Parts: sequence; C-alpha cells; structure tokens
Amino acid sequence: MKKFFQITMIVMVAGVQLSLFAAKKPNFLFVLVDDYGIMDVGVEGSEFYQTPNIDKLANSGMRFTRGYATCRVCSPSRASIMTGKYPARHGITDWIGASVGAKMAKAKKGCVMPTEYLHNLPKEDVTLAEALKAGGYATFFTGKWHLGGEGSWPTDHGFDINKGGWHVGSPIGGYFAPWKNPNLESGQDGEPLTQRLANETINFIKNRDRNKPFLAYLSFYAVHGPIQCSHEHWKKYRDIAAKNPHRGDRFKIDRTLPVRQVQDNPVYAALIENMDSAVGRVMECLKEQGLDENTIVLFTGDNGGVSSGDSFSTSMLPYRGGKGRQWEGGIRVPFYIKAPGVTKAGTLCGSIVTGVDFFPTMLDLAGLDLMPKQHVDGVSLKPLLQGDKIAERAVFWHYPHYGNQGGEPSSIIIKGDYKLIHYYEDGRNELYRPGKDIGEQKNLAGSEPERTDALWKELDAFLESCGAKRPLPFDGYDPAWVEQKKQQSIKRKAGLEKSHAVILNEGWQPNKNWWGSMATQD
Repeated sequence: MKKFFQITMIVMVAGVQLSLFAAKKPNFLFVLVDDYGIMDVGVEGSEFYQTPNIDKLANSGMRFTRGYATCRVCSPSRASIMTGKYPARHGITDWIGASVGAKMAKAKKGCVMPTEYLHNLPKEDVTLAEALKAGGYATFFTGKWHLGGEGSWPTDHGFDINKGGWHVGSPIGGYFAPWKNPNLESGQDGEPLTQRLANETINFIKNRDRNKPFLAYLSFYAVHGPIQCSHEHWKKYRDIAAKNPHRGDRFKIDRTLPVRQVQDNPVYAALIENMDSAVGRVMECLKEQGLDENTIVLFTGDNGGVSSGDSFSTSMLPYRGGKGRQWEGGIRVPFYIKAPGVTKAGTLCGSIVTGVDFFPTMLDLAGLDLMPKQHVDGVSLKPLLQGDKIAERAVFWHYPHYGNQGGEPSSIIIKGDYKLIHYYEDGRNELYRPGKDIGEQKNLAGSEPERTDALWKELDAFLESCGAKRPLPFDGYDPAWVEQKKQQSIKRKAGLEKSHAVILNEGWQPNKNWWGSMATQD
C-alpha cells in the first residue's frame, strides 16, 4: 500500500509536469559494465586496454575521479543503483546465489559465519525505473539483471521491456551464440552477445514512443567471466603484449590469494574492446537519431576489476586488490555523466560519489520531485554537474561475507581523506589515507587512535541504524586454517604464473568453447 501511494503521488505530480515540460525532459542512457574496475579504462591510465569510445564519453561530460560502487561484488551494487540505498539497508549484501552461514565458513575455513541476505530486490522499494516510469518515461532494460528470480525480473520492477535480464549473473553459454537465456533468444551461431545487447538498445531507441522520454538501461554481461573473444582479436592484443613482454612474476600473494599485477591478458583486452565498440555504436545511434543533445548518458561499473579469483584477468594497480576485496581496487569504478547543457565537456570532479547517487541525480535532472525516503542514502549530483558543491559526507560499505576473490568479512567508512576498514573475524580496524597512500600499504590505526576510534563509532552507528546483519562466530573454526590457506595460495600462484604466460605464446589454442564460432566482434 505504501509503495502504491508513493507511485500514485509521483504520477499526479508528474502528470502536471509532463503537460508543461514534456518537450524539455531529457532521455537517459544508463550503461553498466560488469566487473569493470577503474583501471580497465584507457582514460583512467590503462596503457594496454583500448577504449576510445568510453574515453570519448568520459571526456564529453564530467569524470568523477573518486567514483565508487557500493559493494565489491555485483548484486548489492546493482540493487543500490535501483533503490538509492546502501546494501546494509536494502539487505542484498552478497551476489545472489552465494552461500552463507556455517557452509560458507567451513568452505573458507573462516572463524565467522557469513550472514543471510535477501535474494530478490525488495518489492516495497520504489525503483529508479518505477519512479521514472511514473514520471512519464518509457523504460527499457537489456543484459545482466542478477536481482532475483522469476517474479523479481526487470519487468517486475518498473521496466516496460526486458531483453536478457534474469537471475543469472554470468553469460550462460558464453559470449557467442548459441547462449542460454530465457529472456533473450539466441541469434545465429557465432553472434556476439555484447553486440546483441547493443543492437537491442539501438532498436529500442529507433522504435521508441516519440511522445515519451526514455530510460534505456544497457547492462552488459561483459566483462564478467568466462572471458572469451575471437581469434583475430586475441592475436591483436597478443602481438601488442609481445612488443613489450613482461619480465618477472605476474602475481603476488596478498593475504589470502594471488593478485594479478600486470595488464597483458589478450583475451580480456579483446573482451573490453568488444564492449567499448558496443558503447560506441549506441552513442552513434543517439547522434544519428538527433538525440545526443537531449540524452543524458551515465556510465559506471558494479565493482572493481577481477585481479584475484574468477579469471584473474586484470590488475587494478596502483590501487590495491580488485573485485571482492575491501581495498580501493575492489570498489573504485569508472563514473561518468554526460549531461548536455548542464556540464561542460572535459570536467573533472574530485568529490566522493557512489552508486546510490544515480537515483536522486536522475530524478533531479528529469525535473521530477526527489524521493528522500526512498533514495535515503543517495544525494543528487546535479549541483556538481553545474559546477557547484555538495555537502561533505561519510560513505559506507558493508560486506559480512567471504568473497570468492579472497575478500574478508568487513565494513568500511570513507570520510574526507580517510578510510577505515573494520574486520569481523578479529574486530580489528585498519586506517588508510588513500589520497596519500594510493596502494593502502600504511595502516595508520596505531598512530592515529583517536581518528580510528571516531570513524569506527560513526560506522558502527550507521550499521546499527540500518539494522545491518553482522557475522556470528563459527564454532567449527580451525585456527590452523591461516597457514593452510597461505600454503594453498603459494601453490596456486605457480599454476597461475604458468597458465597466464601460455596465453601469450604464438599459436596458443584455448579450450574450443572460448573461440565460439570465430565470429568477428564488430
């Protein structure tokens, strides 16, 4: 009833606004890339990956240099974009499908049991799509959803059209047709999935209802594993890497697992190029349709790049860690907004911004009333886009789980120049100053006890206010696990060094499923 009342009020207000300002309402293109960290973009400093279309987009509006996902893994971040709430508040604190409790604690040989979490986007929340739809927008979704099973798909949360969104978080069947997806019919053998999602978005834009502004939400499955590409694109990046071959180890042990230190995986680079090409095609469609000056484009990733665990594809250096981990490499993401007529091209912004801010920002840019009781944790970034300021604030993360990539159960607060990480296994706090220590190597907790205590109290109070679930001790904990995990990691590192070097050998042949049908990517 509460949700019905909220939407009804939006419709009543929006009806008046639409009659007066319909012609001025902007369209929105929201581009979300899976597992796409800050250092996977050329404009952010990668010298190996080629992303000319994303670079152009970043430079055509505002590039936020301190942009964060709200979680180190996907589903919680995606729910935050949809609801304007932190994971600690909306309740989806891990990727949907991850094990919890004693089962996960035993598997990870951990001393705490990861908490339960929601497996569907809460129906009582008014989503970003529902709010815009009530405001007169046509709403379209394509790609990865991973926010619940049947009954909690995109069309159950405000999207008129869903092409490919379901409960699964990876491309079942791979990146070349035939794939397996109940909401996206497979194309001819060899059709690239990433380009198909771009085609669906382009078709929507071309065939849209011209009496309505639109939200086109393009949510790539790329660059999530399994990493795949065509043979010619592997060769392109293999040859680039061969011109400046890496010497020494590609991995180093960081607490629990080997972490990649080098960007030279040609398959991953090709997967990124394919995604970048798809972004460029959609942007070109907007221009051809005469919509580029009336469409606000928002671009981001849902967590850091995969430097450890999964496919061990990339490196987030100079940031520490990557997907699943509590350091900057796990949560810093590309965060770009192109807002014609609002923001000057090529503008940089150093304010801290996160995924919860998209909801109020888009409502504000659409001329719709904000919904502070819904997007309670987000703030509108419109003042920043206009060259003004927003109030300084603390931002929060809560991940009471063990990650597949070696992440430890912990919560985080960042306020100003300082970042505090609280660990649930032993209750310790780490304090870093990323602006001066970008690799988070110097723990300041011992030298700045008062600041550490104050930040922990603020973080603890936030978690308490949200009713956040915290891990409980695991009775089956074996203290010998620390040394055992260390030895396992050392053994795994040797195998990774070998397998990742082999990928660069001339004439390398992967598992036959990786090449798909040898289809071209663009």
